[in-house]
Amino acid sequence: MRKIFLLAFGAALVLGAPSAMAGDPVAGKKIFKKCKACHTLKAGKKKIGPSLFGVIGRKAGTAKKFKYSKAMRKSDVTWDDASLDAFLKKPKKYMKGTRMSFPGLKKQADRDNVIAYIKENAQ
Repeated sequence: MRKIFLLAFGAALVLGAPSAMAGDPVAGKKIFKKCKACHTLKAGKKKIGPSLFGVIGRKAGTAKKFKYSKAMRKSDVTWDDASLDAFLKKPKKYMKGTRMSFPGLKKQADRDNVIAYIKENAQ
């Protein structure tokens, strides 16, 4: 009986817990202003950096009509919540040789929120 209780309790914790990557897209819009100088969420439109439209699930360095760094093109990264989080934390540490000059977002909540905003507005 104790084992069943512990299993049920553990499942309730896991299933009932909010995702570590669950962010607020409304708050993310404000944070994305830091990204807007170089990136857009519109399909096919690039700025200094590539469009982030459809970035979730896309292999790094493969957006059309953008000249990526060798490091980005040669990476085996496919963008998802975890890889975007790591990259946005410290881009040059995560992908040595990237040309992205942005220093990163230190706060986990900021990264979660901007990822939620991108997911909601760029698919």
